[in-house]
Amino acid sequence: MTDDAGRSLILRGFNTASSAKSALDGMPDFTEADLEREHAEMGTNFVRFLISWRSVEPEPGRYSQDYLELVEERVGWYAERGYKVMLDMHQDVYSGAIDSHGAGGNGAGALGNGAPAWATYTDGLPVLDMPRWELLYLNPGVIRAYDNFWNTTGRHPELAEHYALAWQAVAERFEDNDAVIAYDLMNEPFGGSVQGPAFEAGPLASLYQRVTDAIREVDQDSWVCLAPQAIGVNQGLPSGLTRIEDPRTGRPRIAYCPHLYPLTSELGSGYEGVARTLTDATVETWQADTVRTAEELGDVPIILGEFGLDTTTPGAREYIDRVYAAAREIGAGVAYWSSDPGTWGPYLPDGSPTLLVDAMDRAYPRAVAGTPVAWSTGPRRLELTFHPDPAVTAPTEIYLPSDEFPGDVDVTGATVVRWDRVSRLLTVQAPGGTETVSVTVVPEGD
Repeated sequence: MTDDAGRSLILRGFNTASSAKSALDGMPDFTEADLEREHAEMGTNFVRFLISWRSVEPEPGRYSQDYLELVEERVGWYAERGYKVMLDMHQDVYSGAIDSHGAGGNGAGALGNGAPAWATYTDGLPVLDMPRWELLYLNPGVIRAYDNFWNTTGRHPELAEHYALAWQAVAERFEDNDAVIAYDLMNEPFGGSVQGPAFEAGPLASLYQRVTDAIREVDQDSWVCLAPQAIGVNQGLPSGLTRIEDPRTGRPRIAYCPHLYPLTSELGSGYEGVARTLTDATVETWQADTVRTAEELGDVPIILGEFGLDTTTPGAREYIDRVYAAAREIGAGVAYWSSDPGTWGPYLPDGSPTLLVDAMDRAYPRAVAGTPVAWSTGPRRLELTFHPDPAVTAPTEIYLPSDEFPGDVDVTGATVVRWDRVSRLLTVQAPGGTETVSVTVVPEGD
């Protein structure tokens, strides 16, 4: 992905946040002070911000501008700090109107989140509590709610149109907001009774095309992010997602946004011994399939929309480093799950940091004036190779953490434009007339 100046973006940040799923106003339990701490301590530049269909369209055809105003306020927090925002239409187990008695209406005892109650049709089929939340998808009532949404029942063709127009209302609100760079069309799609390539190449691709067309009627510039089905693909199996057409003027702005949750880490096995071997195999197959799918979608950019784990499990730090390395190798942005307080996040409920803070606070190029070829970091060192784009006049921007770069820096391969030791941002200008630029940054005197 590129910014308004044409620079290639390397995106690193969090999902914010799971707490929005059950909040009455749809907002995460996350303050501007929380963002300021994240920004200061980890140097993030990206957020996958959770929104919901039930909050956007609380009644059929009525779009809540009050809700979108709350979203816009929080987008403003990120914009003031130079972040890029991807709005994620989140859902799990279809809807908060699904409870252990079937289709409720007010979300009391909700098992899921996402769709409004008026768009939830379980047709009276049973919904039971399960020992693991993932198993909730196997409930007959949940499967029927999805089948009605995808209209594989033939009873509710209106739901997909409502969903597309809800997205159009979001895009219309944010089409001129420079911070909002992308729309993640649906979190972890589930096909109900239709699974695998039949779902991804059928109902899912059809919905994605419909939503993209609706968005393009009001927003020509933002990127549209396509997620594959979650079951299987999150665990490293191939995706059957097929290309959709982008009706915008100019080059398509489509991106691929899969998630990664190896079965071993989902089961809490940690990253050691046999579990580590199995996890590494999953990451490798996921990486290869992600590249293949991105090529089939039109050689599109990649964002790892979610990965995460309990940071107290054995080998957690090594696993986090492993995934960031895999993302770097394929040029993918990353949104870690999530910024919520707890052992999966950067801070515990009492405010103390987890190991994730140190893992995240690493040097990385944020915006590159050309096409990145490779970049790597070591102790007190960053190396970046890229093909400069003569049409891009803005400098390359690099984040440097204070623990490894406490003072002035030495730069080879480019001219320093500015080194801001408060924001930790180094900007450099590559020499003209070269096909490949290699930049190395170390602390002064190293």
